Amino acid sequence: MTMSMLRHVAKSSLKSDFIVKGSRCISVKSLLHGSPEAKQAGDIEILQHSRLVARGKYVHGLEVHRVKPESIEKYKEAAENYYAGIKSDTRLHVKLTGSWETLVGDQDVFVHILEYENYAGYDKTMDLIRNSQHVETYRKLLPYVNSRSTQLAQEFAFLPTAPPHAQGGIFELRSYQLKPGTLLEWENAWRRGIEARRKFVSPIGAWFSQIGRLHQVHHLWQYPSLDARKETREKAWQIDGWAETVSKTAQLAKEMDSFILAPLSYSPLK
Repeated sequence: MTMSMLRHVAKSSLKSDFIVKGSRCISVKSLLHGSPEAKQAGDIEILQHSRLVARGKYVHGLEVHRVKPESIEKYKEAAENYYAGIKSDTRLHVKLTGSWETLVGDQDVFVHILEYENYAGYDKTMDLIRNSQHVETYRKLLPYVNSRSTQLAQEFAFLPTAPPHAQGGIFELRSYQLKPGTLLEWENAWRRGIEARRKFVSPIGAWFSQIGRLHQVHHLWQYPSLDARKETREKAWQIDGWAETVSKTAQLAKEMDSFILAPLSYSPLK
């Protein structure tokens, strides 16, 4: 996610992240599958592409918080109370993939990635949170936040998200704003070329957006250090196929960004 992209990922004010219209909650599943509004917006074509490239088992929520500089430590404490709390509550059927702070890129920005059991599971989880003590815990972090954004995304079928581990080092989040209608072409080129990178390092996860800012692709990497990242990327350029992949995918993207992240203490991926 870029920070220009991070600003675009379904921007919200300091209202609740939960999708509500008036006093009636709107099912995310209903938004995606056959509603007149979705059809009129052209989402059916997007869904057809998504079915071809998605793993389809899970939905990932990418949450981005831009925090007041003077409130960083208070925010970290409040965020840990919330995200560690929902992670440990088995009733919610949600997994915390990871929580990070940006080191290089826009400062005072925190990224949280959550895993839901498909869209029906997302609706159920959010309903349970709304009616639990967790919603109050979430509200306690809001005074420290300048703005928030959310996005729902799916995994690429060829690259499931890595399980929790503690390998140390840094993470790199790379985000691409694709030209509309190019997702299949991008996935095909990247899937072939990624084998060159796998010889040296495997991605932690790769997702494409379905709700929020559309036509976005994100992938997450982990390295022991910035110097190790540099060496790994240079080695990949020596492998047949990687240069072609970069050339093809670059032509399909309108914007590209890279951010270096540090995991927070409670992050399952660290």
